[in-house]
Amino acid sequence: MKNMKKFLALGMTLAMALGVTACGSAGSAKDSYTVGICQLVQHEALDAATKGFRDALTEKLGDKVKIVEQNAQGDNSTCPTIINSFVSDNVDLILANATAPLQSAAAATTEIPILGTSITDYATALDISDWTGVTGRNISGTSDLAPLAEQAAMLQELFPDAKKVGLVYCSAEPNSQYQVDVVKTELENLGYTCDTYAFVDSNDIATIVQNAVSSSEVLYIPTDNTAASSTNVINNIASEAGIPIITGEAGICRGCGVATLSISYYDIGYQTGEMAAEILTEGKDISKMEIQYAPKVTKQYNPVLCEKLNITPPDDYEALDMSAE
Repeated sequence: MKNMKKFLALGMTLAMALGVTACGSAGSAKDSYTVGICQLVQHEALDAATKGFRDALTEKLGDKVKIVEQNAQGDNSTCPTIINSFVSDNVDLILANATAPLQSAAAATTEIPILGTSITDYATALDISDWTGVTGRNISGTSDLAPLAEQAAMLQELFPDAKKVGLVYCSAEPNSQYQVDVVKTELENLGYTCDTYAFVDSNDIATIVQNAVSSSEVLYIPTDNTAASSTNVINNIASEAGIPIITGEAGICRGCGVATLSISYYDIGYQTGEMAAEILTEGKDISKMEIQYAPKVTKQYNPVLCEKLNITPPDDYEALDMSAE
């Protein structure tokens, strides 16, 4: 009996020692990390966010981090396949660049840290009703939300005599719906009549834009990934009809808009990379990390389309670099 007590005591001591060792190692730095990036589609804004993320992470971790980058090529149904491969490989962190990858990652794992970027509103994307600024789970990141009320004010500043505004967006993107709802209310409060024109995907965008152009004096397009990938189609219809477009970000504006109140997608990607480094090397609790926003917004105009449509922007607008890809 005495020997049994010694045996039990020894077992408890060993268990306690192992427990202390395990707790002590939680959140400690590793020799190497693997990070998976799922980007929804290739276009200027998302590409810039991914580049900013990669630059920050490699700056912080150097050759200690391996980055595996996958692109869904605009197909929402491909996102779960990419994300599930990351989960199967037990990556250390997932970057979800755009809403569809974020939703896929949220459904796939509650353990691997998930950082989003190019997400307009996390409460909408993740269906969180009591939003406090943090998700309370294994998700955080950065938002590409520019002040929507200021975008509406920009439209009024440039087109005070217009009466009818068409809001064009992809109905498959919840954050586009969120932006359009807010901007519509803001514009109606300013006295405009607003109609929404939603396309399902790139296959019907030309028809929808044509409908919008025929019934509107000005168009508004939010930060919308499908629109960003189809600016040539939009521009060919709207500019030829003499209808100007206010856009939610610089990439779309460069392709088919006359002006935008835009953030830097590179900057928010870089912010997200810094957050990733804190999670990986410092053991920061992602569930308590607040969603971060772009440090500044800039009024910008498209000099080519402004000249074509005979629009003179105010002096505080900056000309977009039309050579950027």
